[in-house]
Amino acid sequence: MKKKRVSLVLGSGGARGYAHIGVIEVLEKNGFEISSISGSSMGALIGGLYACGKLEEYKEWVLSLDAIDVATLLDISFARGGIIEGEKVFKRLSKMIGSVKIEDLPIKFTAVSTDIVRKKEVWFQQGDLLEAIRASIAIPSIFTPVVKGDMVLVDGGALNPLPVAPTQSDLTDMIVAVNLYAEIPKPIIKTEKREVERRKSIETAVKELFLKAKEEKKFTMFDVLDKTFDTMQDALTRYRRAGYPPDVLINISMQVCATFDFHKASEVIEAGRVAASEVVNDMKSFESSKEIL
Repeated sequence: MKKKRVSLVLGSGGARGYAHIGVIEVLEKNGFEISSISGSSMGALIGGLYACGKLEEYKEWVLSLDAIDVATLLDISFARGGIIEGEKVFKRLSKMIGSVKIEDLPIKFTAVSTDIVRKKEVWFQQGDLLEAIRASIAIPSIFTPVVKGDMVLVDGGALNPLPVAPTQSDLTDMIVAVNLYAEIPKPIIKTEKREVERRKSIETAVKELFLKAKEEKKFTMFDVLDKTFDTMQDALTRYRRAGYPPDVLINISMQVCATFDFHKASEVIEAGRVAASEVVNDMKSFESSKEIL
């Protein structure tokens, strides 16, 4: 039986984007061929890593990170328009990806960014892959923007958190989009015992370090930024879905983790597997006139 070819749209959502890994695993396991990818922010990162064959290596790395590891990767800087420089993370990603041109990838790939000078979307469909990813994930005020010519580039989710449009001309059987802002209950995830114990030890250490700060100020600057960006992204995602509806929508609960919970890769990846598994049978019998919500 011929594989069904999929155009995969991976939405923005910070650490929730780990769910994209689980979705990709389920699609591959069930015989779907991912022929093109369009991604915004974390979706561009996961999609780009998949397109260049480095997703498994990345997955192994993030599964090894705890909260303290994540904190050590944050190079704080207030000099260039963002709190975090991002050089430590991208140094690691550079070793992983190397020098790769988007046009040389085996599948079509689009990374979506936002030019805040011209107030418009920018689609990276050629040029350096790592630079395109870096421009797409630059969350405003958090990560420093990318300056390219006369453009100042920030997170693609600032204008388009679910970029379906770049895939509409693809000659594939269906467009599958992964929405990281679904207003649905958080799934029950079975976590391995050793992961639970590891998490407990990390949380104990973090609580001891920051308990006093939490008592003095329960709602931090990062909480405000997180909730503000989530609110904007959710509204924009709904708007974009109405204008460019995908054939299949895979919903990931907003409650699965917070935007900056990058130490929770294991459970978020599993949430992606669960969400994709819920629609995969319908995808196998997909009809062009049918939209699965």
